Amino acid sequence: MQQTLILVKPDGVHRRLVGVIIERFEQKGMRLAGLKLVQTSRALAEKHYAVHKGKPFYDSLLQFITSGPTVAMVWEGREAVAAARTLLGPTDGAKAPPGTLRGDFGLSVQNNLVHGSDSPENAAAEIALWFRPDELVSYASNDASWI
Repeated sequence: MQQTLILVKPDGVHRRLVGVIIERFEQKGMRLAGLKLVQTSRALAEKHYAVHKGKPFYDSLLQFITSGPTVAMVWEGREAVAAARTLLGPTDGAKAPPGTLRGDFGLSVQNNLVHGSDSPENAAAEIALWFRPDELVSYASNDASWI
């Protein structure tokens, strides 16, 4: 079962979209394995966005993700990374198609509501940054045979 990290960024939390975002993942048939509300530290933000260090937008990314609460989640399912990225839509909300989270609720490139891991390898690394192993729950879903 593949896992992916999904973050509801501060703009999504402030706009009270956490429930809608969770609902979309549940409706897709994915299984929640971890969930917490955090105030992202600068140190965690630097680790999470290390790949962007040195780029012109790096400092604004750090400032944004540390500007308010973030909801960190781990979702599981078949092809979880690809399925989640399809639900999220392209980074630029103005260009994201309707039916995606960013297409339905976003207009910005930076304030784009959510983060989703872009590969299974990055998902594993990102999950390890945001969650301890004992914060993840494994369970059998009663509807798994239907999904």
